[in-house]
Amino acid sequence: MKIARVIGSVSGTIKDSRMVGQKLLLVNVVDADGAILNPSQVATDTCGSGIGDMVLLASGSAARVPSETSGVPTDETAVMLIDEITVNNQTTYQANSD
Repeated sequence: MKIARVIGSVSGTIKDSRMVGQKLLLVNVVDADGAILNPSQVATDTCGSGIGDMVLLASGSAARVPSETSGVPTDETAVMLIDEITVNNQTTYQANSD
């Protein structure tokens, strides 16, 4: 699993029928301090996230385990909104604080 920050959304009208109704996010994979490790990934959303949110990404076949993405052609799925990240007893991220 990876940590990512939502930076936007992706949409399209012509797509695989299994993608109909899927919310697509544009995310940057980040480290625990928020530094970008891998920019501009597209992920399906199962947790109602929005721009600026930090999310936990499931990748590969694990991205298709949630019922919302079963059978959907996706390699990345946001499966959790992150409330807080703590490293060595120090909070590096807290939702609604940055």
